[in-house]
Amino acid sequence: MKKTSKMIYLIVLLFLKLSCIKYPSNDKVNNSKVINERIEIKSSISLINQTIWVIHQDNHSNFWFGSKENGVFFYDGKIIKNYTMKDGLVSNDIRGIQEDSKGNIYFDTGLGVSKFDGQIFNTLPIVNPDLPTNDWVLQQNDLWFRIGFNKNGVYRFDGESLHYLKFPKSPQEDTFYKINSNTSLQPYGLYTIYKDRKGFMWFGTSSLGFFRYDGKSFSWHYENQLQTTPSGGDFGSRAIFEDKEGMFWINNSHFRYNIMPISNLNLNFKKEKGIGYKNENNQIEYPFFLSITEDDEGNLWMLTYESNIWKYNGKELIKYPIKNGEKEVMLYTIYKDNKGVLWLGTFDNGVYKFNGSSFDKLF
Repeated sequence: MKKTSKMIYLIVLLFLKLSCIKYPSNDKVNNSKVINERIEIKSSISLINQTIWVIHQDNHSNFWFGSKENGVFFYDGKIIKNYTMKDGLVSNDIRGIQEDSKGNIYFDTGLGVSKFDGQIFNTLPIVNPDLPTNDWVLQQNDLWFRIGFNKNGVYRFDGESLHYLKFPKSPQEDTFYKINSNTSLQPYGLYTIYKDRKGFMWFGTSSLGFFRYDGKSFSWHYENQLQTTPSGGDFGSRAIFEDKEGMFWINNSHFRYNIMPISNLNLNFKKEKGIGYKNENNQIEYPFFLSITEDDEGNLWMLTYESNIWKYNGKELIKYPIKNGEKEVMLYTIYKDNKGVLWLGTFDNGVYKFNGSSFDKLF
């Protein structure tokens, strides 16, 4: 329980710090002007930043590691290169990396989205930077971006421009403000975006649960056991994942969800028992995870902030402690590459790679 309280404290402290960053106004950053910066051949470096938020392998098998404040690090298996605002990135704080069908790489930051075509960085223009609209559509090749955490909305990229969309009202909103009448917290703050196998989009918020958009309607779901840790901390909706059986895992391992074909304002589902583990007091606990993936054998890997990876093989949870010597490593993301190898991005200890039995520090 003490570790869980520590985790929640550190996460809240991190996001409070981020919310205090002074960003330029939208008309300075997100206007229709496209910034073009031609990239010169860069000399390689030997190390990457130790705070890695996100990992992505492109369709040419190159790796991209997004850092907190030092831009993105490119790794082709031999050399490492670092790209920053000096090279055309809109910000050095990289919170998401995606790739389109043409091989263009997109970097999501709190100040906008940068597109890299292999030669130049472009800052994507926003059609409506100041006021979000309700013009929601769902296209197969669209990409979705956060551009920060403290807004009531999301950005859809149609291949040419970003469209700032307002979230539909949550059934939980009135209750939230009744309990937290004097709060400055944005309850719709966007923590995660997930695309399921049907192409439907899922959005996890800071305090109102999550909702699904199927191209026609929105379906919300809030559940106290998903949002609140055993110690009473507000975890938010940070991770959503559909496993090989089409079941959804959300925030923790207590339950898994079978989503029904038809839903209305409230998501229609059947809830099944998940998997837990016995702690040192012989009590059952269910880990809250920041990130989750599935390996090529169908095992689920759940990453917690508190230095642990949990592997679920369909029968039990197996713990993989992550340490650098005697030091416990705070974790942030788990990623499966094109060959099925697992990678970890950490809060302050670089990048780790799975060797088949344990995770080794690579950078």
